[in-house]
Amino acid sequence: MKKILLFLFSLIAILVLAAWLFSLYQFRDRHKGYWIDLNLQSSQNDILSGFSKVEISPEIPETWIDANGDARYNSEDGDTYSDANGNGKFDGVWLAGFHTGRAAQAVLDPLWARAMVLDAGDVQIALVVIDMIGFGNDEVIASRKLIQETNPELDYVIITSTHVHSSPDLMGMWGASQYERGVDPAYLYQVQKGIQKAVSQASENKRKAVFRFSEEQEKLKPLVGDTRDPQVLDAGLKLMQVLDAETNETLGTIMNWGNHPETLWLENIEVSSDFAHHWREIVENGIVEKDSVFVEGVGGVAIFLNGAIGGLMTTHPSMEVIDPFSKEKFQKQNPEKIIAQGRALAKVTLETLRDSSYLEVGKSNLAVRAETIELKMDNKLFHLAAYLGIFDRGFTKWKHIRSEVSAWKLGPATFVHVPGELYPEILHGGIESPAGGDFGIQPLEVPALQTQIPGQFKFFAGMSNDMVGYIIPKSQWDVEPPFTYKNKNRPYGEINSLGPETAPKIHSSVLKILKELK
Repeated sequence: MKKILLFLFSLIAILVLAAWLFSLYQFRDRHKGYWIDLNLQSSQNDILSGFSKVEISPEIPETWIDANGDARYNSEDGDTYSDANGNGKFDGVWLAGFHTGRAAQAVLDPLWARAMVLDAGDVQIALVVIDMIGFGNDEVIASRKLIQETNPELDYVIITSTHVHSSPDLMGMWGASQYERGVDPAYLYQVQKGIQKAVSQASENKRKAVFRFSEEQEKLKPLVGDTRDPQVLDAGLKLMQVLDAETNETLGTIMNWGNHPETLWLENIEVSSDFAHHWREIVENGIVEKDSVFVEGVGGVAIFLNGAIGGLMTTHPSMEVIDPFSKEKFQKQNPEKIIAQGRALAKVTLETLRDSSYLEVGKSNLAVRAETIELKMDNKLFHLAAYLGIFDRGFTKWKHIRSEVSAWKLGPATFVHVPGELYPEILHGGIESPAGGDFGIQPLEVPALQTQIPGQFKFFAGMSNDMVGYIIPKSQWDVEPPFTYKNKNRPYGEINSLGPETAPKIHSSVLKILKELK
């Protein structure tokens, strides 16, 4: 009996030790010692700028037939696939967003890594926007290390995502099932090499530049809806058009607006950059119909920089989109609807760019402030996903991950970058303390960030240098009943958030760097 007890005790001890060692490995810091603390200002007034775009669409190695039309691959439902490599299993490209098991059947339109480089002599930065749902900080750092090999002159590289919901999973949580990681390592590396190439090409394309800033606050509001109270939107359009100082040709255009690129919705099983594709194409190339130019584009490389989209900012299937040229109306989610939305976005963008009220800047200084921060991971499901390897995410210490906030200033404009889906009320004001909130406190994330951003033109980009999910005001945090705003169930955002301390930490960190921005 003693031998049996000793054996059982030893076995339990070994299993506990193995689990502990496994957790140490899974939670290890992928970039130990990595820390950013930048505060730079250029002494040069002539700014060089270059743009580029590199396609990062995946190949679809194996197609499949959705027998019951549920947009979810499941052999038990009669779904079948073409076993192209003969390995006896379905090698799907798993689409991020909505539900698991959403395998791509084809590529509807291309995905891109679009880059801008700014060179002020002693300060040089790059901004890259990828058509992905998100990109973790560990992957951002790995991409920066690749970029350092080809462009060591860059002081800082910002990598952000459009947050499109029809791109391959690069975060892990949208695989074949909720227990399987959805990231293809080879495709992840393809995206990282695409980012590196886009930055390198943008640097090669640098020309002496002038900058035009403009904005439109009202016309795009009908294209975005707020699905959670309080009703606060980030629907204003902010534009930076960069032109060749000698030829006056457009090098590129930054288009900043806040909305989920998910108009195709959850039944879509084709790779797509959603409305962003048609918006960018028309701004660049215009609309050509029957061999005649219907609308003229401005040329260059158009970059969609997504804004504060928590809450949840989306073009819901219940929302109607009107094509501004044909006047045709679209409500059902399909490719025609994203074409109409792209045309509506492009029309307002081109009209705003050509409005003579823009502000043009030639000589200017470039200032950058960036700082690594640590965020606490209170979400038990996220913690479990990291342990199981669904998330490939390193910890800096127990239940804490590395993330980042940054801001940069060019002439009359300031760009602020945060690592997730910020609720717009944190940016614009209007945070509430609704009855039923879990903490029963007054708003902590005050003052509104927008009031503290310097300059006339205030650009804001979420999903920057990391993707930590929703950034929810702590006073609105709602997991336990009774639920806020008389909801029957807990709100969606808390399910995909690190926890209630995320917003206060990011808000205070952004205020700090804005105060310190030279």
